[in-house]
Amino acid sequence: MTAGFVPPPYPYDRLDRFKPFAEALPGGMVDLSIGTPCDAPPADVIAALSSSNSERGYPPSIGTAPLRQAARDWMSRRFGVDVPVAQIGACVGTKEFVATTAQLLHLRTPNRDTVLYPAVAYPTYEMSATLAGCRAVPVPLSSAGGLDLSAIDPADIARALMLWVNSPNNPTGALDDLPTAAGWGRTHGVPVFSDECYAEFTWDGAAHTILEAGTEGVIAVHSLSKRSNLAGLRIGFYAGDAELVTYLQEVRKHVGMLVPGPVQAAAAVALADDAHVLVQRDRYLRRLEVLATALSSWSGHEIRMPAGGFYLWFDAEDGWAFSERLARQAGALVSPGDFYGEGGSNNVRVAVVQPDDRIELVVQRLGVN
Repeated sequence: MTAGFVPPPYPYDRLDRFKPFAEALPGGMVDLSIGTPCDAPPADVIAALSSSNSERGYPPSIGTAPLRQAARDWMSRRFGVDVPVAQIGACVGTKEFVATTAQLLHLRTPNRDTVLYPAVAYPTYEMSATLAGCRAVPVPLSSAGGLDLSAIDPADIARALMLWVNSPNNPTGALDDLPTAAGWGRTHGVPVFSDECYAEFTWDGAAHTILEAGTEGVIAVHSLSKRSNLAGLRIGFYAGDAELVTYLQEVRKHVGMLVPGPVQAAAAVALADDAHVLVQRDRYLRRLEVLATALSSWSGHEIRMPAGGFYLWFDAEDGWAFSERLARQAGALVSPGDFYGEGGSNNVRVAVVQPDDRIELVVQRLGVN
């Protein structure tokens, strides 16, 4: 009998052996591995969860009118783009969207079987191809950290179902050339999906969306998990090409991918509020600066600030050895870079997702000023 799919170990479960080292220190473990927000969402967002009166009925899979209008208004304010409400859909957190879209597109285009994605990246892009029965083909990164589209094999282009772009990139923090990616996709007839969930935390220049280059052949994916500290509500949205969005909206209805009504109401409130995002930006930038300085001094490695996102990403020569040393000496749990592809095996990712006092505890343990 041929063996079927066996799920690999979940990347972050591999860190369990380091936890006892960190937990043994006074004050316990400081978890800087998974990018789980720790700060409170706005009070009016939480209030909206209990006042929408939408918990009894089935919510629309494509998203309520207020939610999609709020997403449209936010994209207009943030990026200066005008996307019709009909070209916007809700998703049950963007990880779900990333993990399932290859399968849905493969049903639509069965003669294409290749998912292109950044060689150093969020692991769900690769897993989405596996779950769809497709080929996962990593795209090399340029010296600037963006995709080296010229390195894609023409044979892979001919089989490409979709291309994923992630800017700011998780884990590297690099910014990509989104208009060039959009143009490449149109030239080759390959839909480009742009994961922009860290866009609000762009440090080098203004935030951008691929939709600034037009909606034809592209989809932008946004999340409220990071910008509004709402990871537990599982809410995001996708927007872009009219035909692609309509197809995904319709097939997702059949699967029953429904964001709960109260969550949609809360998300609409969050998207209408820009002030709390500015506060969160300041928090993450401060934590990045504090940890970059402290870890550079302690380790002897050059740790630069990212161009975007809330992760430090640096070459530690051996990601697993560095992570174990940091757990033992500073009680901090961080992510070895091979979680994000073979190209990251020497690297470490540090997520600044703990309150200031916990970040300061790590700094004190490092013994640096």
